[in-house]
Amino acid sequence: MGDMQLPASALYGPQTARAVQNFPISGKRFPRSFIRALGIIKSAAATMNGRMGHLPPALAASIEAAAEQVVEARYDDQFPIDIFQTGSGTSTNMNANEVIGHLAGAHPNDHVNRGQSSNDVVPTAMHIAAAESLVARLLPAMRQLGASLERKAAEFHDIIKIGRTHLQDAVPIRMGQEFSGYARQVEAACGRIEAALPGIYELPLGGTAVGTGLNAPPGFAPGAIAEIARRTGLPFVEARNHFEAQAARDAACFLSGALRTYAVALTKIANDIRWLGSGPRCGLGELKLPAVQPGSSIMPGKVNPVIAESLLMICAQVIGYDAAIAWCSAAGNFELNAMMPVMAYDLLDAIELLAAGSRNFAEKLVDGLEADRPRAEGFVEQSLALGTALTREIGYEKAAALVKEAYATGRTIREVAREQSGIPEKHLDALINPRLQVG
Repeated sequence: MGDMQLPASALYGPQTARAVQNFPISGKRFPRSFIRALGIIKSAAATMNGRMGHLPPALAASIEAAAEQVVEARYDDQFPIDIFQTGSGTSTNMNANEVIGHLAGAHPNDHVNRGQSSNDVVPTAMHIAAAESLVARLLPAMRQLGASLERKAAEFHDIIKIGRTHLQDAVPIRMGQEFSGYARQVEAACGRIEAALPGIYELPLGGTAVGTGLNAPPGFAPGAIAEIARRTGLPFVEARNHFEAQAARDAACFLSGALRTYAVALTKIANDIRWLGSGPRCGLGELKLPAVQPGSSIMPGKVNPVIAESLLMICAQVIGYDAAIAWCSAAGNFELNAMMPVMAYDLLDAIELLAAGSRNFAEKLVDGLEADRPRAEGFVEQSLALGTALTREIGYEKAAALVKEAYATGRTIREVAREQSGIPEKHLDALINPRLQVG
């Protein structure tokens, strides 16, 4: 295709340079986690090729040492190709081959890429990067947030507040019970994401171009994958079926769905907390959110729930990423999915965003939450829903009439029921005692 002019500082070669020229699209690049995964694959492959006698020992060792430098982030600036490139990710696989080949004095195709194809390397890198990011960053951040919410559930256990359904007053609930629900949402989301990991631990490496393993010698794939597992400390295994593993991206789609579900749960939690903290004087005001920065350029003293808003935007982005990943997963044709770079980018960015957002939400908002006990408990006495407890004594219709009277006159249920229910006062006070209604 002709000669390519390379920058003086380039460690890559003409295939990378041509891809840079062909795809001046977005400025988005593969993240550190993906480049690290490519280095791990190339290092493990070199080890196996040397061990099996397919490369001279000295050359294999040189490739492994160069690949380890890629793993260690020594040359991230040498990976300049846009995400929106060839759908197999061949350009980025060759980028890695060229950089490592240059460092090792090896041929990028014959030596660095030996026993491999872009079609099995790129999905393998996606799985390695996703698994490492999940285990090292997202799951610990989720557990931190869950623990923060559990602590608030215990701290707020003794506070009785009014429940709300349909945005209307409902029967009383403990504030701690409300927060225990949030903690359980995070715990359940952890379980869903962990349930997606076995599919991510299956690696397509060894299938080469179409899943048949052409040019990958017997024993190469299980040996290289065992090396990857050893180096990462994660239980990676060879794909049970290489044709599924290269033609489809169902495991990534399933994981993305679990991430989306977590984003949906976080949206509920963040929105509830910012609504419960609305005010400070003219909103619900049951919670006091930490003041982290001035909220307005025009209104003095205004403080906004900016940490919750930040998390909500993260959730919106992750839900959008999931739609893109689902579309990309469905767009595979025959023996290859040719939408892998954008799918990998979106999946890995979703993991990183949720990890950072969860940790930030825990540390800068949940840990500093305070309850306004007088306000929360004051709402309870004013609630018309206290009339629910009267139905077992006087029936639904009579209780409803008392509620309507209380609403029309601006009085409490307790006051109206004393006058009109016929229930002895001591028994009435026990019936509408909110602490006896919340369990």
